[in-house]
Amino acid sequence: MTGTVDPVRQPGSPEGRQKKIVDVLVDAFSDLMVADPDAFRQKFRKMAAGPFAFYRGSACLFYADMERKEDRWADERTSRVWIQGDLHAENFGTYMDGGGVFVFDVNDFDEAYLGHFTWDIKRMVASVALLAWTKAISDPDIAHLIERYVRAYVEQVRYFVESDRDHEYSLRLETTDGEIQGVLLETRLNTRVDLLDRMTLVDERFERRFRRGSGVRELDDAERDKVRAAFEAYLETIPEAKRFRSLTYQVKDIVGRKGFGIGSAGLPAYNVLVEGPTQALENDVVLSMKQGNVAAPSRIVHDERIERYFKHHGHRTAVSQRALQAHADPWLGYTEVDGVGFVVSELSPYVEDLDWSDLTEPEQMAPVLDYLGRATAKVHCVADKDSDPEIVGFQTEDEIIEAIAGKEEEFAKEMVDFGMGYSETARDDHRLFVDAFRNGQIPGLSDQ
Repeated sequence: MTGTVDPVRQPGSPEGRQKKIVDVLVDAFSDLMVADPDAFRQKFRKMAAGPFAFYRGSACLFYADMERKEDRWADERTSRVWIQGDLHAENFGTYMDGGGVFVFDVNDFDEAYLGHFTWDIKRMVASVALLAWTKAISDPDIAHLIERYVRAYVEQVRYFVESDRDHEYSLRLETTDGEIQGVLLETRLNTRVDLLDRMTLVDERFERRFRRGSGVRELDDAERDKVRAAFEAYLETIPEAKRFRSLTYQVKDIVGRKGFGIGSAGLPAYNVLVEGPTQALENDVVLSMKQGNVAAPSRIVHDERIERYFKHHGHRTAVSQRALQAHADPWLGYTEVDGVGFVVSELSPYVEDLDWSDLTEPEQMAPVLDYLGRATAKVHCVADKDSDPEIVGFQTEDEIIEAIAGKEEEFAKEMVDFGMGYSETARDDHRLFVDAFRNGQIPGLSDQ
């Protein structure tokens, strides 16, 4: 199978496409750009580094292109399932689940929402094509890599239909091999002490405090009191079954944070240091309290029932992660600061992203993509009426299999064609974006 059809070629002139790119980015980020133009200048310079970096930072453009695009696989139900929202090849990695088990899975739920199940797959396969292109892999091999991912996804969805064990399935040490098992084994070497040593110190009173330095902002008394009050409100959002005894939540220190990755530029954030399960200093826990952002898919999903369901973007992020992960972080919750939603989660030493740098040949990438297809299926299928019947009142796996039944070859081919075509679009868009940015065409961010 090869991807020969490009269903997403952009009509019109390069100038018109460039204007759309700028308009979409400004519409999505204008408030944050005004609040912190330096953060966005840095974000856009990172995006300018290459087509894949640009693609990672421009989920809003992807969804602007998906709006009003025909999707024959999306019906009343399969168009309203929990999705990760910004699925690409670098949004997978390890974490320790609520039961203390190391898991390899989808990560980063800042853009999670409800939408077409195909949006996650399409965004992922285009990223695979872009990543493989940067490694000079041939088009036929790229097509086969995409196909491997899609077929693994479908096979795993069918497994959940037949076994109904979606909550029990995960990619763990005993269920993986090769590269993915290696990542899990390496993660086991991480320790909480190492993380605490990097981020904190023990002062002369033998109390642990955050280190002050680059990216750390000292708070005045008024702001500190405000954040502490938001932390107390957050504690009420932790599900009863996941709560620790009260000693665990004693606050030791709070600082502001600056300097996030491509996806979170400009979002206000705090780090909160709290007592661990004992008074031993090596058990202290670092929490991130980050302002929730507008989820990219929500810009094209016009459904008042879904909009009313979420209190704010911090609530949406936390609820989405709980839905998409069978055993989510026990620290996960949400709060508000000055009426704005924030999501709270642990900065865990056991979170490691998948590193593609040494995966340079198709035969190395193929088994990894097989696992990623299965991980994608798991997050889609675990997030259904079993987890939250109020918002998704059906079994996602049943609906997906019904939508593609008898047309699996067509489905796989369409996803291959989309990935190949949209990756070419993204490479063109990257060049147009770089020219617009360096020539001062993005309002508020032109060099002085």
